[in-house]
Amino acid sequence: MSDLAVSSYLPGAALPDAATPATGSRDPAKVHDAAQQFEALLMGQILRSARQGGSGWLGDGEDPSAECATDFAEQQFAAVLSQQGGLGLATLISSGLTPSDRK
Repeated sequence: MSDLAVSSYLPGAALPDAATPATGSRDPAKVHDAAQQFEALLMGQILRSARQGGSGWLGDGEDPSAECATDFAEQQFAAVLSQQGGLGLATLISSGLTPSDRK
């Protein structure tokens, strides 16, 4: 095992250049994209639980291919909703994580 591999497991050891977090350089576009992905994931979970807890308006859940297609459709629908503003969580999260220039 190389010194780099061993030192990466030691507490307080310096991280390699590729793994060093960028402190102070938060790209607002990347932060907003991550916030949109999080919001899409959350909305997808909400849609899935609403479908699974409902009365089976999309079928009885017996057909695995229909279940897979419905899951994919929900994921895509949640992603598009998030990109179009969704619940507004992405904007709220990204504004909280992006440093402002207020003085």
